[in-house]
Amino acid sequence: MTNGHPYQQRLYAAAQQLGVALGEAQACALLTYIEALQRWNRTYNLTALRDPQQMLVQHVFDSLAIMPTFSRVLDKNTGIGKIIDVGSGAGLPGVVLAVMRSNWDISCIDAVDKKMAFVRQMSGALQLPNLHAVHSRVETLEPLGAHIVVSRAFASLVDFATLAGRHAAPGGLLAAMKGHEPQEEVFMLEQQTDWRVSHIEQLSVPELNAQRCLVWLSRQGTP
Repeated sequence: MTNGHPYQQRLYAAAQQLGVALGEAQACALLTYIEALQRWNRTYNLTALRDPQQMLVQHVFDSLAIMPTFSRVLDKNTGIGKIIDVGSGAGLPGVVLAVMRSNWDISCIDAVDKKMAFVRQMSGALQLPNLHAVHSRVETLEPLGAHIVVSRAFASLVDFATLAGRHAAPGGLLAAMKGHEPQEEVFMLEQQTDWRVSHIEQLSVPELNAQRCLVWLSRQGTP
């Protein structure tokens, strides 16, 4: 599938730039995902992006950029990890994470049924038993006990912590994928919640000329 695919070399180059090991089966799955997203998007409007090259960079490369830091965090836990992706949309970054690490259990949560139908389809089509789609509002679910709760352009830090913080296991972390460092959001977070920014990691997304960062949050009283 990947041989001769127009995005194959760009995908491998991006993974190399990020220091992420990418096998042939994983590359095939990611390219299949982009093709499926493009097809479904014509009918179901899963993402505002229409150009598959933009999907490659702004969706797949952007999601791959968090792999090294997620691996460092979860490898302390013998590599096994339970990750909740809230406001997941078309499964970003959840689908990409599930493709890359079969020992991570990924649940994508979104209130829009058609988006979770797509993620469910991808779980089957890409043979990802570690990928689950949950059609629900995140605040209505029982606590899910995740090592990491991640969001990508989901909400402000206050809303993210308030709505999704309960799904982090004791000692678990929240990780918000953002553009510019959200200084005002950090201030509001400290005023209104018991979550604090433990650190902000700058991300360099291949082929993307835009600022990206990952904001790590921990509950007060935990490391």
